[in-house]
Amino acid sequence: MTFPLPTATSVDEGTRASRVAVLPVGSFEQHGAHLPLSTDTLVACAIAEAIARAYDLFLLPPVTIACSQEHAAWPGTVSIRAQTLIAVVTDIAASLRASGIEHLVVVNGHGGNYVLANIVQEANTAGPRMALFPRREDWSAARSEGGLESTAHEDMHAGEIETSLLMHLWPELVGAGHATADHVAERPNLLVLGLQASTTSGVVGRPSLGTAQKGEAVLRALTAGFAETLRALTSENETGSVGDPDD
Repeated sequence: MTFPLPTATSVDEGTRASRVAVLPVGSFEQHGAHLPLSTDTLVACAIAEAIARAYDLFLLPPVTIACSQEHAAWPGTVSIRAQTLIAVVTDIAASLRASGIEHLVVVNGHGGNYVLANIVQEANTAGPRMALFPRREDWSAARSEGGLESTAHEDMHAGEIETSLLMHLWPELVGAGHATADHVAERPNLLVLGLQASTTSGVVGRPSLGTAQKGEAVLRALTAGFAETLRALTSENETGSVGDPDD
């Protein structure tokens, strides 16, 4: 995996002249004892970098701190308000439009960033301008193609899919304790009581099932599946301009 921040120059982007920018949005929150606080940002960056490379898009640096209030009980977690995230993303979109880039793909690596869906909905009232990726169906297809054994519901946090992705991308960041960190629990009052009401370790999932091979397959499936989202986003003015991803 390449360096997780964009390294293109202004000249590079001028030559690329992409009409679509890609913004990874992650978080800085606990992921049990076996994954780093930056896990969601790393995952968002990996997906964003993969689709930007495959479809020749303008890759932006990540938003690294977002809405992680449900993880506040654990040391190291840092959050911003939903209003702040709204302002950051909408300001970025406005800046891009001012430079002639009309379309923005927001790659979300943290499930608690619920507000991103509202930002995207509002941005598209006058026509397609913004997309949120991966969608629920994208994750579902990637789980299937990756051969994951746990369900999306039980694999909520620091489980099989996140552990697999980091084992593929940055294996040195995955702690040995993942093999014994499994914890599956319901969380009916997550928004009221936070995640601490359902887990003492911070894990809800089965990280012991994680493998680098699964992570590689998940990322490959997400990259291929992005074509549908890109086609929808650019269909109004650029019908037929989106083809298959590069090898």
